[in-house]
Order: sequence, then structure tokens, then C-alpha cells
Amino acid sequence: MIKLKILLLSLVYLSLQGQLTAQGNKAFAQKLSDAAISITSDKVIYDPAYFSIPYPNGDIPANRGVCTDVVIRAYRKLGVDLQKQVHEDMRINFEKYPKNWGLKKTDRNIDHRRVPNLMTFFSRKGISKSIKKEAEYVPGDIVTWNLPNGASHIGIVVDKKNWNSKRYKIVHNIGSGQVIEDCLYNFKITGHYTFE
Repeated sequence: MIKLKILLLSLVYLSLQGQLTAQGNKAFAQKLSDAAISITSDKVIYDPAYFSIPYPNGDIPANRGVCTDVVIRAYRKLGVDLQKQVHEDMRINFEKYPKNWGLKKTDRNIDHRRVPNLMTFFSRKGISKSIKKEAEYVPGDIVTWNLPNGASHIGIVVDKKNWNSKRYKIVHNIGSGQVIEDCLYNFKITGHYTFE
């Protein structure tokens, strides 16, 4: 009888812990969505130039940026430094990251600002999700695309829906600054991630 009570209490505890974790995940995702929305009020000029920046917690000038800077800045508002996290993972696992730029070693000024590196990092440290089911794109998710010119692109799904309330919008920067748009299917989706 005592063993049965202990077993039941253990199951109740694990169930409650799972519910709290799910609530915590949702809370983080909502905060990331809110952070992404908040940076759309900042005037940012699209600028893909290379910058030397401090480490850790380095950022390019606040009025400059590209699509990756949207993701970096939103996470930074929640205390997550992708510059440091990507650099540390690349330093230890360099062979697992793309070699698109011919680098022989990491560069903590730019590595976290490259979409293929973020895709690798999120797939290694986060959760890769289906790219086929629209209902699975929820606030706080990260989405990547291939643009018609062959470039990679990235954005954050936010808690604002399109005109017919069928899908969530995206915060991204594709040339007009950090904006909210209904653009999930504007380009070929190549990745869908959750990362806390």
C-alpha cells in the first residue's frame, strides 16, 4: 500500500512538473514574441556590413541591422546572448557548422549573424519542427527561408495574426527595417525551430 502511494505521488509530481515545464516554455515563447514586436519601433537601416563588436553581448550600431539581428536582439532582451552561445558551440563543434565563407576558425564578430550558422545552432540546441504544418508555427518560433536570389533569411513568429486570423505574422528585416508582416509563405521555408 505504501509503495502504491509513493508511486501515485511520483506520477502526480511528474505530471505537475511536465505541466509547469510546458507553461514555462509557453511563457518564454510569449516573451520572445513580445520582445520581437517591441524592436519593431526602433528605426533600423538594413546594413549587411561587417562590424567589429565587443564580446560577449556585442551588438552592431542600434540603427543598423539585418534579419539575424532581429533574432539576436529579441533574444538579448530576454537575457540570451546568441553571440556567446553560437561562438562557444562553434568553437567546440566547428566541423558541424557550414563552411560557406571559407573560414578556418570562428569569428565572434559575425558567426552569430549568419543564417546558416543560426540554423545549425538552433537545430543542435533547440527543437527542429515541421515546416509543413501551418498550425505549428506559433509565437516564439524561429523560421528560415531561401530567398529567390539564393540568400538565406530568418524571422520570429509573433502573437499577431494576419487579416483573416488564419496564421501568425513574422518580425523580420528584409530591407525595410525591423517590421511585422504576414510573410510566412512569401519564400521557400527551410527551417522551423524553437529555442529557449
